Amino acid sequence: MPVLQAEIKYYLSGGAANSDPAASLGGAKSSVEVDPNTLFDDVSSSEASAGDVEYRCIYVENTNGTDSLVSAAAWISSNTASADTTLDIGLGTSAIDGTEQTVGDEDTAPAGVTFSAPADKASGLSIGDLAAGEHKAIWLRRTVNSSAASSSDTAVPVVGGDTV
Repeated sequence: MPVLQAEIKYYLSGGAANSDPAASLGGAKSSVEVDPNTLFDDVSSSEASAGDVEYRCIYVENTNGTDSLVSAAAWISSNTASADTTLDIGLGTSAIDGTEQTVGDEDTAPAGVTFSAPADKASGLSIGDLAAGEHKAIWLRRTVNSSAASSSDTAVPVVGGDTV
């Protein structure tokens, strides 16, 4: 059977029971799934005025019981709706099924992570193969331009691949 899109799940980081998206700053994979509407806070008027860059670490997991997701890639199928904000993604530095580095706060960039905004699978970030039950860390960087309008827009990466 193929790995279905519904079997590709996204989880917060920050420890096994972390449910606070603001604490999703690397470390162990949480058992709490990502809610794209709360992963980043709303852009406040002070953030909008000055500009802001914030980071989050999530894990993507192949929850299929037997099949591998082959040649998996991550991309952003639809970036933020606001012209004043953008989302970029980067692969975590830990190995598949590893524990990702932790940053001190949401304003600190993770070391060794390169960010981009691929818009489709063909230009997506290559994860490699995710066997049944395996996970990989993905970092997200939200940039708010200075003099931006306040907003609450969202965007999350999509991971897809093939099944043998």
